[in-house]
Amino acid sequence: MTVPSISITMTGSGGSGVMTAGNLLLEAAGRAGWFGLMTRSAGPQIRGGEAAAMLRLSSEPVLSHKDRYEILLGIDWKNADRFATEIPLDGDSIVLGDGEPPKVFSEAAGQQFQVDLQKIAKGIKGGRPNMVALGVAAALVGLPESSVAQVVEKALKRKGDEAVSAGKEALRAGMEAAAHLPRFDQLTVDAENPDPLAVDNPSNPRWNISGNEACGLGAVRGGTRFVAAYPITPATEVLEWLAPALPKLGGALVQAEDELASVNQIIGGSFGGTPSLTATSGPGLALMMESIGLAVASETPIVVVNVMRGGPSTGIPTKSEQSDLNIALYGLHGDAPHLVLAPLSIADCIFTTQWTVALAEKLQTAAILLSDQALGQTRTIIPQQEDAGIVAEREVPTVLEDGYERYAVTDSGVSPMAVPGQPGGQYTADGLEHTPTGMPSSKADDHHKQMDKRLRKLTDFDFGDNWAVVEGDEDAETAVLTWGSSYGAASEALAELRAEGQKARLIAMRLLSPAQPERLAEALQGISKLLVVEQSHGGQFYRYLRAYYDLDADVKSMAVPGPLAIRPSDVRKTLTEWS
Repeated sequence: MTVPSISITMTGSGGSGVMTAGNLLLEAAGRAGWFGLMTRSAGPQIRGGEAAAMLRLSSEPVLSHKDRYEILLGIDWKNADRFATEIPLDGDSIVLGDGEPPKVFSEAAGQQFQVDLQKIAKGIKGGRPNMVALGVAAALVGLPESSVAQVVEKALKRKGDEAVSAGKEALRAGMEAAAHLPRFDQLTVDAENPDPLAVDNPSNPRWNISGNEACGLGAVRGGTRFVAAYPITPATEVLEWLAPALPKLGGALVQAEDELASVNQIIGGSFGGTPSLTATSGPGLALMMESIGLAVASETPIVVVNVMRGGPSTGIPTKSEQSDLNIALYGLHGDAPHLVLAPLSIADCIFTTQWTVALAEKLQTAAILLSDQALGQTRTIIPQQEDAGIVAEREVPTVLEDGYERYAVTDSGVSPMAVPGQPGGQYTADGLEHTPTGMPSSKADDHHKQMDKRLRKLTDFDFGDNWAVVEGDEDAETAVLTWGSSYGAASEALAELRAEGQKARLIAMRLLSPAQPERLAEALQGISKLLVVEQSHGGQFYRYLRAYYDLDADVKSMAVPGPLAIRPSDVRKTLTEWS
């Protein structure tokens, strides 16, 4: 069954306030009792340039955008045509705004309307076109003025009463200007329910959160108390959220001078006994690789959150792609077993980051968490997420005797890790191969034993059911296998097919390394046709699966490079044409 929803995009040039308007519309939808998400898209400019806020408002939580947009609203149309492939329209869509829209939009949409946003704003002292556009958008989708006025007041309060008054007047003028326009009434407002986003609402509370903020929350829930990082698009918001949060918990964040310094600082923080994390994107991850290897060799737990963007090199910093999988899996030199995980949705960023921190501490190794721009910089309205209760627990020796062996070869592969200053717990932790005591060694026997130890503690560990999400029909013969942000589109596509009576199964992997061949084989029982969905040009996930898993089925790769999002219709079309 298709989830009732409305999709709307607002565009504008740099400084037009399009992102502000989009964020306020999303928050107002949450206050009215709806769910939704907003993805931001922008050009590569540091400042200015074109921008688009792409929203889907819904009566239920949603994980991806639809196949088309019902409404395209231009605060202005400067360079808006650059978003043509990102904003699919059809004969049921409308285009409206200030001035003549690009031909690519007017020809695709069924109807076009002129709304003089600039003129209306000029007629209001302190009025701004983006607030007028917010009023137009709210009227089109059926949001009550009271819900939108609340968020306008909240956003402008720090600017004073005059700004709040001007914002509300512009909002009202926009709603009046939309009185003659078509309405999209797929959603309804329950006026009897209290504001779901209100701080004091104990019934059915909801959150307005981004994937990057969710990663930050998951990190502190997991026990992270030290973060060092260097800002980089699109990961910076992880750090911005953690900077004020950590001191409240007795932790700290340090802005390092570069990515090399940040990863080395978290290794130092972790060596001192504090769960530590950094956040970066592809270019930063590449710079960190040698030091991540140091964490593996010294068995010092760290977490690196990598919010992927289009590559290679500088690539497309403001757009999404799942193309850092290979470097995350194979980028370390030598045989360096480590953890690689990926959240499946914005809400799942909380759980998976929390789990990743706990795993890194438990297994005393480096963990790379692969989020991406499509998750990290998208905001969503979701139900409040309860704490999973997974907390970092590092094995520390309670009694130390003479001859402490930091790297003792144990059955589990995990050795108690002394805290600096603990009497008798001194040891050397560096990148050289070593004996069980930590003494540097070039002997083959020591090397083999330590390599086996570092691998065994990962491959023998029971990761439980959290390794993947498996949903759908047990008796299905067709399945989709995916990971990361591609899960949203795949999940909606299969839900639609199953609602039509077709049997299908979806497996979305959170744990990418170490490989889990037995668990995947069980999840694929009875499957004869398997579609592998990912957002990369080279089919990195598909080829990884081929290397580590026996896929006893007819397998097809659907590898679509960024920056265009994979939509539910893309997955459906591929499955339909294949059959």
